[in-house]
Amino acid sequence: MAETLLKATTRHVRIFTARVENAQLVFDPNQLTLDLDPDNEFIWDQSSQEAVQQRFRDLVEAHAGQDLNDYNLRRIGSELEGKIRELLQAGALRYNPDCRVLNYSMGLPQAPQSA
Repeated sequence: MAETLLKATTRHVRIFTARVENAQLVFDPNQLTLDLDPDNEFIWDQSSQEAVQQRFRDLVEAHAGQDLNDYNLRRIGSELEGKIRELLQAGALRYNPDCRVLNYSMGLPQAPQSA
């Protein structure tokens, strides 16, 4: 049976059953690799990036022992999309105005409320 790289792709998250070696994805059925915001739609700081990576680690741990299949990978990706939306709504993440296509995929930016 051929080794098949599984992946789940959402708007801002790509998850692969692989590890990175020499800047290349190498199939590994026992490891998941996260590619966060591949289109650079957001401006990330260290804490917002770490928050998503920690959520990824928590979700991977919660799915330990389950089959690595398309459905479970998509569930993890959807949960991470929710975390990104949460960070955006909390102001911990901002849209990148230099993004190739600025489409406000997580909702329009919020203007500060005047008192």
